[in-house]
Amino acid sequence: MKKILPTLTLALLSTITTSAFAANDVNVYSYRQAYLIEPILKDFEKDTGIKVNFIFADKGLVDRVKREGELSPADVLLTVDISRVMEIVNAGLSQAVQSEVLEKNIPAQYRDSADQWFGLTTRARAIYTAKDRVGKLPADFSYYDLAKPELKGKVCVRSGKNAYNVSLIASMIAHDGEAKAKAFLEGLKANLAQKPKGGDRDQVKAIKEGVCDYALGNSYYFGKMLEDDKQREWAEAVYINFPNQNTTGTHINISGAAIAKYAPNKANAIKLLEYLSSDKAQGYYAELNHEYPVKADIAPSQIVQSWGEFKADDIALEKVAENYEKALKLIDEVKFDL
Repeated sequence: MKKILPTLTLALLSTITTSAFAANDVNVYSYRQAYLIEPILKDFEKDTGIKVNFIFADKGLVDRVKREGELSPADVLLTVDISRVMEIVNAGLSQAVQSEVLEKNIPAQYRDSADQWFGLTTRARAIYTAKDRVGKLPADFSYYDLAKPELKGKVCVRSGKNAYNVSLIASMIAHDGEAKAKAFLEGLKANLAQKPKGGDRDQVKAIKEGVCDYALGNSYYFGKMLEDDKQREWAEAVYINFPNQNTTGTHINISGAAIAKYAPNKANAIKLLEYLSSDKAQGYYAELNHEYPVKADIAPSQIVQSWGEFKADDIALEKVAENYEKALKLIDEVKFDL
């Protein structure tokens, strides 16, 4: 669902004007829809006097910034998943930012060692299980257990090539090597109840409908479903589980941001990133989206806290990103989506 922001300047990529280069502006290109952070941006405008020009697109932002070149008005590039963050960096569209505020607020594992990108929130790659047919998983249950023969025909998952799943496989490669990751993919494919399709919420719906008993999905979707009148019954039919508690910990990914290479309002862009990492904004993120704040001393929402604490994988996301192409290759080799 898209919402119109009354106090933010929303514009199509093709219609940004030279006014966006004004000294009191900051231009945000985003893969995240505006309504997800609307209150944060409103408060930023109120607190700083800097006007936010927000542009959303579900695809094509990187290509657009490439085409715009040195004349691009983009200041901040907002996205989700380490793979999309690295797409920006690897395309040479970001620049390094030195900020003591960002270094203080964001743990090292969730920001680039070369200061090219910064994580703003985190989310866990959880396993959902049918309450009535499976129950809550034991602490020693791992992602690899989804590939065991006894779960044949009981697992649902979205496309293997979705960024969330590719990053999970990349983390497995980083920890355990390609051979073990490939064996997992082969076993998981053999256990699928249906062809990979839909999004993370659709997998929970499939559990509710009895199509499968287990599913992979990001944690914050659980909170969003519980708040949705139409989807609440899906969420109430499952448990959320955090795997790998006896080994590496649950896989964690981010929503993040980078400063555009040719940002015309770089100082304002840095102010916005620092604001998004602040106590106030991190609290907003937690309550609005049910994501985990990247700032360690900010509490998750009450809904998220009700799921309990868990051990998170502390691997640096840079290490995960290094194995992204290998993960994609393995997914193709096993013909996961076919």
